[in-house]
Amino acid sequence: MKARGWISVSAAAVAAMLATGSAAQPETVRVRHRATPPAEPIVVELFTAQGCSGCPEANARIEAIADEPGVIALTYAVDYWDYLGWTDTFAKPEFAQRQRAYRQPLRVRAVSTPQVIIDGRRQVETGETLQAAIEAESANRVFPPEIEFRETGDRVGVGSGRAPTGGAEVVAVTFTPGPQTVEIGAGDNRGQRVRHTNVVRSIRVLGPWTGRPVLYALPQAGEGQAVAVLVQARADRRILNGAVRSAD
Repeated sequence: MKARGWISVSAAAVAAMLATGSAAQPETVRVRHRATPPAEPIVVELFTAQGCSGCPEANARIEAIADEPGVIALTYAVDYWDYLGWTDTFAKPEFAQRQRAYRQPLRVRAVSTPQVIIDGRRQVETGETLQAAIEAESANRVFPPEIEFRETGDRVGVGSGRAPTGGAEVVAVTFTPGPQTVEIGAGDNRGQRVRHTNVVRSIRVLGPWTGRPVLYALPQAGEGQAVAVLVQARADRRILNGAVRSAD
């Protein structure tokens, strides 16, 4: 899951940014422009639940593409299936809230699981292959803001670009890379061993992005956890760019 499309920041510029003492203080950052746009990763988000009988198959589809170059795959466990008798061990209310925020922009009547959303722009329809959807979305790339993690691991810079109508925000998604298996003791999947990959542990908005270069403080990740940074439009929820800081 290599992230491409970094901003190139001089040491002097970075020092000036850090000297402000603010996690999201706009500063002038020189960005090295390329003759051709870099290839940015496609963000694939799966909303799933351990108590959902149709979810293990979707989990497997996400795992199959999770290690492809140019793909950031994230699995969010939702809690609204817990009423069937099994409390999802990975679910948090804010993950279901993130899924609900996609409902109006995607023009879907209600949220459901499993649901796969690509770059915040489209959901994978029934019968559509995930790989075909990823390739179709990659053709829509424009010049997004570039992203660069500081070597110290506690800051991330987002470069300049055209902000969408309504503005954008920078979101940090902390997740555990790789597969995890949970044995289900109740509900529709009772007795099954359900496998997940790149399970999201927390999500936090770092601050607004208005088109100017900004440096943000990153949340501290736990041992073995990675952080995906997404630049996302507030209004239509499309993801402008994403990058991953790998687990330590």
